[in-house]
Amino acid sequence: MKPKLIIFIFLISSAVNNGSVLKAEIILPAIFNDNMVLQQKTDAPVWGRATPGNIVEITTSWDNNTYRIRANEKGNWKTAVKTPSAGGPYEIIISDGKELKLSNVLIGEVWICSGQSNMAMPMKGYRNEPVIGSNEAIASSSNKYIRLFTVSPDKSLEPLDDLTGEWLECLPENVAEFSATAYFFGSMIQEVLGVPVGLICSSWGGTRIEPWISKEGLKRFDWITLPDKNQTGDFSHQLPTVLFNAMIKPLTGFSVRGALWYQGESNRHDPFRYTELMPGLIENWRSESGIDKMPFYYVQIAPFDYGTKGLNSAFLREAQLKASTALPNTGMASLMDAGEKDCIHPANKRVAGERLAYLALARTYGKNGFACSGPVLNNMIIEGNMIKLTFDHAENGLTTFGKDLVNFKIAGNNKRFYQAIAFITREGITLFAPQVAKPVAVRYAFDDYVMGELYNVEGLPASSFRTDDW
Repeated sequence: MKPKLIIFIFLISSAVNNGSVLKAEIILPAIFNDNMVLQQKTDAPVWGRATPGNIVEITTSWDNNTYRIRANEKGNWKTAVKTPSAGGPYEIIISDGKELKLSNVLIGEVWICSGQSNMAMPMKGYRNEPVIGSNEAIASSSNKYIRLFTVSPDKSLEPLDDLTGEWLECLPENVAEFSATAYFFGSMIQEVLGVPVGLICSSWGGTRIEPWISKEGLKRFDWITLPDKNQTGDFSHQLPTVLFNAMIKPLTGFSVRGALWYQGESNRHDPFRYTELMPGLIENWRSESGIDKMPFYYVQIAPFDYGTKGLNSAFLREAQLKASTALPNTGMASLMDAGEKDCIHPANKRVAGERLAYLALARTYGKNGFACSGPVLNNMIIEGNMIKLTFDHAENGLTTFGKDLVNFKIAGNNKRFYQAIAFITREGITLFAPQVAKPVAVRYAFDDYVMGELYNVEGLPASSFRTDDW
């Protein structure tokens, strides 16, 4: 065979095996796809891969602006596009010689929704575990202004650049498979704000909080052992950092408004460290995303009968309550009235999602005229054998909606708690226990499973709480 012919065949073979030699090809992370939502009124990062050294052009149809960036020696590129006020649908065209078009793109409000099985629980419910009102909600869910993205469960010992998932339109068949809590949240804020909403659900049932925090974020907790990144074979999804690496890190560059969280059951045996871990996760996600004051709202775990073994889960709820005031731009939705004695996945996911929406609408979007938090203990005054409690977030008073106050207990210095007789007053709650002549401490609903009966007049429940540190 002649030398020139050999060279020609070699070049053709190389071109076939490595298409980028002869043609350009844009590769985008999964989060950039048709039907996506970009955060409004911001410089939204966009990134991907192209032929090394080529100029990448991004043209946005909302302003017909073109952005140019050169891919580095590995083919990676990243830039930011300026997004307008909410609207759409639009197109984004990305090219380094071969054009890629993103269609049906909306501009609006984007929220990451994460946690364990109660966040993952789909609108259609789990096997033999329903979501109240789901059939009607699913049937009427078609909404061209809501988009849904579910991250496939994954784990990694090292931070990943991409994940698996796709943006879907808000249609009944897609809503049925999507997080119920996240959907009810998004549906309410979309209706109230009148703008497109993008919901990204990244959750994994049964997981602890430590896997959702980055390696850097976990360095502050000296009791946590980081996994060996060089270990071989399969490994647990409960290892610290491994879910952050696979399911959050690839999203940290994506521009969002805020984050939602529904987790805690798997950490109930170590509530006192959760008091530090919860703010730690929030600060970690803010740092990794570059959004210093990113709003972060979460659901307090609902009451459930864990049985006689283990630590009372009210201590974990207490840790979550404390975290709600540990950092700015955070808030907690209480589910003290929505737990189920024998099911750890409460069926009333609507109240979870909508109570998160109240927090976002009031504290992030500045809406007024409604409550966003249940009553929170402000002060305790002891007068003889009587105790008087006052509450924040109860400007219009307290109510039980006709139920008796049965979940209050009082103790003296001997630390023995007795059922209290309690009643609502104009100022708050007054209570006493005939067996306790000199009370020193109060607890409310401080058990694994209770059905809370204390609300503000707006209908949001108080968390369980205690005034002692025993």
